[in-house]
Amino acid sequence: MRIAYLDCFSGISGDMFLGALIDSGVSAKLFEDVVAALDIGARLEVSRVNRSGITATKVDVLVHGEKELPREVFWEQKRVKQRDGHGHDHSHKQGQHHEHNHDHHHESSAETVQPHTHGRGLTEIKKIIASARLTERTRTNATSIFEALGRAESKIHNIDIESIHFHEVGAVDAMVDVICAAAGIEALGIDELVCSPVNVGGGTVSCAHGTFPVPAPATVEILKGAPVYSSGLEFELVTPTGAAIVKTLATRFSPFPKMKIERVGYGAGTRDIAGHANVARMTIGEAEASSNISEETITILEANLDDLNPQVFGYVMDRLLEQGALDAFGVPVQMKKNRPGTLLTVLCNAADAERLTRLIFSETTTLGVRRREEQRHCLSRSWETVHTVWGDVRIKVASMNGSITNYAPEYEDCRRIAAERQIPLKTVMQASIQQYLCGQETLHQGHGDTES
Repeated sequence: MRIAYLDCFSGISGDMFLGALIDSGVSAKLFEDVVAALDIGARLEVSRVNRSGITATKVDVLVHGEKELPREVFWEQKRVKQRDGHGHDHSHKQGQHHEHNHDHHHESSAETVQPHTHGRGLTEIKKIIASARLTERTRTNATSIFEALGRAESKIHNIDIESIHFHEVGAVDAMVDVICAAAGIEALGIDELVCSPVNVGGGTVSCAHGTFPVPAPATVEILKGAPVYSSGLEFELVTPTGAAIVKTLATRFSPFPKMKIERVGYGAGTRDIAGHANVARMTIGEAEASSNISEETITILEANLDDLNPQVFGYVMDRLLEQGALDAFGVPVQMKKNRPGTLLTVLCNAADAERLTRLIFSETTTLGVRRREEQRHCLSRSWETVHTVWGDVRIKVASMNGSITNYAPEYEDCRRIAAERQIPLKTVMQASIQQYLCGQETLHQGHGDTES
């Protein structure tokens, strides 16, 4: 399987993504044709630059022959105009760049309702995408990226998504970033885009609504569920547009995968940071054959309990699973002063660890919760449904290298049927397994007939 790995050790923005695509082999002419098809008064400028000793491709979007203003300059000019009573800035230089050239926070229409606004709504942007000469896949991906941006702004400002005016994201340069990113990833001819954990940077950033800590509100909202970190650099390293591109186009976030490397490309950000290569790296190659065994990092929470009512312990277990724990269990232990106790262990995703820790503190008598990260190997899992005389039951199937290793009926399905039909639970489970095995036998016979 052919894959591309995007290493966001210096964050990600739209121009960095486009630069990495071109440096990895995507034709610059493809992007030029896409920009021409949009017919929105833009053109591209592609150059080779040096970022802390790394040669990379830089992509700039020119709107009516000019590049964007830096973020701080744009918002300072806007505030001065409003303070002096000159109204809203009519400049076409709406998109603000920072160290990556494209900062894409959005102003909501609730704050800038003016009949002469340069902002575009999501409906208008979708029409531009739909009317341009693009492939269906490019249209779908570009629309999805803008929808991700719109959902983030809608939630942050608590207004309907169709009321959002993309005064920054809807700017011409950002439309070029998004649509070219969608076209470029299709042209790359890969089966999967994998993304590294994302370095979001640090410090503060100025935008339409004032000064905010990095990452900015829209970036945080878009990156929910993705692994992020800060290396300590006092720069905003991820733009909302960059975040939306990788969150939409990447199939998963993981460390560097096993692969045979064929090509490597670097896309440059605008700022040249001393001692730090401000680039995104794209590595393309053939992935090693999968054994259907995945590796993932999970968080382990543990607490020793020696004075908790056993009835409460059962309740806590239910709450933990309801709140997103992957698993939870208790083991009898002998504690200090020879008191019998229980070791509570919770397996969870890192994003859920803080919430589950608070739940343990609030619902149990423990004074401390231990936390650690561990690697876990998992077999590939899928669901199949079998039809029994009492109703449908799901079967969980585990496989390795294409061969089924384990299968089991879903307990909750069997329990529900047993309770409704007033029959033994084990009878339902046995019948479900028998139906599954009969289906497998029929499937194998069919394959044998085909091969003969």
